Amino acid sequence: MSQSANTRLHPIAALRAMRNLMRDREDTKQAFLLIEALRGKTTLHQLARFRRSKAGQAMLAERPSLLARLSDRASLAALPSGSLGRAYYEFMASEDLSAEGLVELSKVQRPLSGDEMIWFRERNREMHDLLHVTAGYGRDPLGEACVLAFSFAQTGQKGFAVIATVAAFRIAKRLRSLRVPRAVFQAYRQGKRAEWLIGADWENLLSQPLDAVRARFKITPPTCYPRILPDLRRIIAAAGQAAQPAAL
Repeated sequence: MSQSANTRLHPIAALRAMRNLMRDREDTKQAFLLIEALRGKTTLHQLARFRRSKAGQAMLAERPSLLARLSDRASLAALPSGSLGRAYYEFMASEDLSAEGLVELSKVQRPLSGDEMIWFRERNREMHDLLHVTAGYGRDPLGEACVLAFSFAQTGQKGFAVIATVAAFRIAKRLRSLRVPRAVFQAYRQGKRAEWLIGADWENLLSQPLDAVRARFKITPPTCYPRILPDLRRIIAAAGQAAQPAAL
């Protein structure tokens, strides 16, 4: 398959996935299909930037498995309180999630690509829940929308922007609050101001204090999201719903 075929946008497939997603917010695979349809050349550009950095060059030479590191729950649980890895472990345990679970949800048909690209894309996938912890967002619907807006700012992937925008307005309609789009836009600005997390050496960052990681990458805590969360939780509880995954 040629590179041009690999990097084409597929708006019809994206629209189909978006419609399916709106019918069933829990069908997370549709979110991955939508992101894939609108990926274009963004990952190629991100990988090229990764190759230019010293840290990226070192990681490409070794190709460590971030999934293996994040799946080692005993090792993460043994890290000091307040470290990024311990906070990640506690976050995943509280939400009854696993790094392997995201792998299963993301299994969609993709264009052919080289081993280096596959490793890079898989690494970006494993980062998702680390961004929840580092940026300061929960796994509730609004928290997911905010992380996707943050990720769009970092990567330029249009699928993230589409899902975050649609989710923002759906939640705003439910809560009857204009503060919801503001929270999502603040997450986008947060991602714009932050250093490039795609190139982060997450394996070594896990043992460092979470506050130090945030300071190093210029990640400021959100202010809009925490104010809305209590109202959102009340609505979810009243409707008898559990916190939703990335698809809204």
